[in-house]
Amino acid sequence: MKIYRNFEEIQFNPNRIVTVGTFDGVHLGHQKILQRLNEIARSTNGTSLIITFEPHPQFVVKRADKEPLKLLTTIEERLFLFEKFGIGEVLIIPFTLEFAQTSAEEFIRFYLHQKIGFSWILVGHDHFFGRNREGNFDLLIKLSSELGFGVERIPAFILDEITISSTKIRNFLSQNQIELANKLLGYEYFIKGKVVAGDGRGSNMGFPTANINFNDGHKLVPSDGVYFVYSIIDGVKTFGMANLGFRPTFYTDKKRVLEVHFLDFNGNLYQKELIVHFLKYLRHEQKFNSVDDLLIQLNKDRENCINLIKFYS
Repeated sequence: MKIYRNFEEIQFNPNRIVTVGTFDGVHLGHQKILQRLNEIARSTNGTSLIITFEPHPQFVVKRADKEPLKLLTTIEERLFLFEKFGIGEVLIIPFTLEFAQTSAEEFIRFYLHQKIGFSWILVGHDHFFGRNREGNFDLLIKLSSELGFGVERIPAFILDEITISSTKIRNFLSQNQIELANKLLGYEYFIKGKVVAGDGRGSNMGFPTANINFNDGHKLVPSDGVYFVYSIIDGVKTFGMANLGFRPTFYTDKKRVLEVHFLDFNGNLYQKELIVHFLKYLRHEQKFNSVDDLLIQLNKDRENCINLIKFYS
């Protein structure tokens, strides 16, 4: 997959099949667009191109009536998923206040038609673009005959009577509904980070943990609690139980951490990059009256996770 990070890097090609959007999460609805993008590219001997933005437009054009946005996927994670789904090219437009003033018609005429080149454009069922989100499917239809390109609108993806959207997935992740979020994503939600040194308390209790340092402030972190998870370690799918939260039994500093106790692993993970995939929410994080009470619960959690492995292997 070729990646371009500005307009100067990409060469004109009139046989591109393009789609434009942030694609946060690259969920099942997005995947339907990508699948169709690749289908048209193959049938026309063209090249599939995704045009996306960094940073997310909402970080640049801020609205007072909206809560700060948390992303399902960083730009690196989106690129990983785009490649996984077979996309040929990605153009990452640096999104600035100046670029935000580009009208929808100018974007199509100047950037897509003259600079990049394309023969088809695909949009989602609710896609808007350009200054003040003034561009829509009707504008594309209007320009298509004049400029000579095809337009296709992909209908909403509805699963179990839920119209899939990034917003709904964010809400599910924040409401302990990790399995439903995963169902709409089409994969297990994940957090990537480096294993850093902890205080050794888990090892002393018989539950050694990998302390994951995740430091992207824009990445959405699921709700606090204990989860059944897995990571790929040295090529092996390794299951574990994770605590996400503030460890209130021992600490009062309100530092949010992600700790993972892997069930069948004894090696050293210090300084390794790990991707933690969240499979199932087990319980709320809680403060215990004693270490013995905590150990009783941890053993129950571990037994619960061991019993779950057969459903996820």
